[in-house]
Amino acid sequence: MTTTTPTQATDIDRMKSLIENIAGYMELFHGGSVQIVSFDGETLKVRLTGHCVGCALSEVTVHGWIEGTVKPFFPNLKRVEAVA
Repeated sequence: MTTTTPTQATDIDRMKSLIENIAGYMELFHGGSVQIVSFDGETLKVRLTGHCVGCALSEVTVHGWIEGTVKPFFPNLKRVEAVA
């Protein structure tokens, strides 16, 4: 008897899914959003959109909320950067 394992999602697929979930919440409750620009396993680059652009709390959003949310799932993540 052989067993098969389900196809494993890649790290980029997992990160995209996580960012999409965060973006949905941000859009619904804050009028802003976040998009993944790139992820190389150590650095996540994101773009804030909507009401998050120019917001005084955008730094807290990126490093406190987004980085704080994804870091437990990606322990090799070293930094999250917001790009224009």
